Amino acid sequence: MLVAYLGCQALALLVLWLSALPWWLGLSVFACCIAHASWAIPRRILLTHPRAVIGLRRDAQGWRVFSRAKGWQPVRLCRDSVAVPGLVVLRFVRAGHWLGESQCVPRDALNTDQHRRLRVRLKFSRRRFDPCIKSG
Repeated sequence: MLVAYLGCQALALLVLWLSALPWWLGLSVFACCIAHASWAIPRRILLTHPRAVIGLRRDAQGWRVFSRAKGWQPVRLCRDSVAVPGLVVLRFVRAGHWLGESQCVPRDALNTDQHRRLRVRLKFSRRRFDPCIKSG
């Protein structure tokens, strides 16, 4: 995933270099690309940031994600989560938040059986999108 992300960043910067944007706009877009990379790489790709999601589980209370900074937190899975044989893109909203988050789980992140069970759970569970966030 790191190679794919850095490749996309390199293409974005190449297009920026070849574009006819004013220098101030090009510089601000360049700064946004660098800022996004410095935010996304430790949190979403390398998982070295304390708030990076490094665990997922389903229990009697619903789905939960784990980060070193916050521990286990309840989440509500979004309907646009994707589970295909090579990749799981988990879309979720944390309790008390309104903005959704994503976490990619490539096939080699888990052993084969665990990845298959996660895909099956996401595809066929009747209660996968039950809200675990209480409103009001």
